[in-house]
Amino acid sequence: MVIQNVRSTVLCNRRLPLIQMILPLLILLLSLLQRHGLEAESSHISKFQQPSLKEHNGVQDSQHEKVITVTGEGVIHSPDFPLTYPRSTVQVWRLVASGDNRIQLSFDERFGLEDPEDGICKYDFVEIEEPSEDTILGRWCGSEAPASHTSKGSQIRVRFISDEYFPSEPGFRIHYSLHPVISSKPQVTPPPSLQSADVLSEAVAGLSTVEEVMKYLEPERWQLDMDELYKPTRHILGKSFLLNKKSKGMDLNLLKEEVKLYSCTPRNFSVSLREELKKTDAIFWPSCLLVKRCGGNCACCSHRCYDCQCVPTRIVKKYHEVLLLKHRSGGRGLQKSIADVSLEHHEECACVCKDDWD
Repeated sequence: MVIQNVRSTVLCNRRLPLIQMILPLLILLLSLLQRHGLEAESSHISKFQQPSLKEHNGVQDSQHEKVITVTGEGVIHSPDFPLTYPRSTVQVWRLVASGDNRIQLSFDERFGLEDPEDGICKYDFVEIEEPSEDTILGRWCGSEAPASHTSKGSQIRVRFISDEYFPSEPGFRIHYSLHPVISSKPQVTPPPSLQSADVLSEAVAGLSTVEEVMKYLEPERWQLDMDELYKPTRHILGKSFLLNKKSKGMDLNLLKEEVKLYSCTPRNFSVSLREELKKTDAIFWPSCLLVKRCGGNCACCSHRCYDCQCVPTRIVKKYHEVLLLKHRSGGRGLQKSIADVSLEHHEECACVCKDDWD
């Protein structure tokens, strides 16, 4: 019995170093298997489960920007406004309007970011970007609040950045609201048959020929009207036909041209050079010259104006050579020379209501 116990003790002592060597290896292997299992589980989750976006009051929080659906009025601001904003901050808001609406941005008068360097906002700033055109509308810092802005499209992006130095207060706050796009409807001119007598009279007065008048009144049948214009009817005969005193060869277009000759137009006038140039100490030869000046009546000025004046709308200066005579000082006779004198010529005229002209 004693010999067997001794053998058992010897065998156990021999196996103990072997177990001490194997045990750490087993622990290391179990640790590696556990870590591999956790990574596999994490990989499995990332493949089949996308990180969800948090939504709060119409704001979706993502890693890069907050998307705000603009349905009315709202506010975005720097963190802790109107107190000092934190360092090393990046915040981006993308405002999105529905339909064809635009977005109006108005900055709060309380505005303060780190001052610019050499006139450039390098460190802390807020900027507005137009996503539809991929352009930066402006970047601001310092203490002067920016002006209001309206987006050109249905989206606009606001970006705020601060570095790790010198934060300021109060930061910024921006009020945003919808800016509806009002489509301008073209004005529809009623047909001549529905126009008032005053409007129709003024429209017809601006036409040059009978043909133009007929086309304006009846675009569909103006040629028939032209053919029937001078034909006497059975029921109505003008006095010129009844009394046989119709003027021969009378043309309505010619009548209008004759009126123009005596209306407000540039025409020749004789002017005295001494009076025109206000030089009473000089003698000119010839003493008078012809110039174009506006003249004529303004009877057809406008039915809304009862006191019209014919005024120049285009004036040019032209030079005329004349003989200039001036007395020499000390009674030493006359100084004679050829001189260029500048006179105003009216090349275009118009009838203007006196009240408007004044």
